Parts: sequence; structure tokens; C-alpha cells
Amino acid sequence: MFKVHVYVTLKEGVLDPQGSAVADSLHAMNYTEVNSVRIGKYLELEVENTDNLEKRIEEMCEKLLSNPVIEDYTYTIGEAVSS
Repeated sequence: MFKVHVYVTLKEGVLDPQGSAVADSLHAMNYTEVNSVRIGKYLELEVENTDNLEKRIEEMCEKLLSNPVIEDYTYTIGEAVSS
């Protein structure tokens, strides 16, 4: 079994009102060094080793875990974990 870390973020140019609200709040709390904030999703999957593991993960990301119209994704496959 492998641990897969999936990161989903909005594509460049897509407005992020939630990120803007967080940035505004940080500025109000005197964290003026923050220039901008983008909000995303982090998912952690434990998957069994199968043929074409990377292809299967990409299919999961494209079909369910991200919205390919407005989001990008990246993933890493970690070391095998004991079951």
C-alpha cells in the first residue's frame, strides 16, 4: 500500500474570494508581510499497488478530486505503508 498526497489549487487567473478574505483578515491582524493567499485542498489517499498506479491516480484527480476547468492538481506517491 502507498500513501498518496494530492494537492488541488485554483488555476492561475481564477479568482479566489476565500483567499482574498483570509489575506484581508491577516492584514487586519497586522500581518502586513502577506501579499496574497490562495486556498486549496489537500487529500491523503492510501492505495494498493496496482498496474498503472500513476495513471489511476490521475484519473481519480481528473474525474472526482479536482475540477479540471478551474483547478490544477499535483500529487506525490509516498513510501509503502503497512496495512
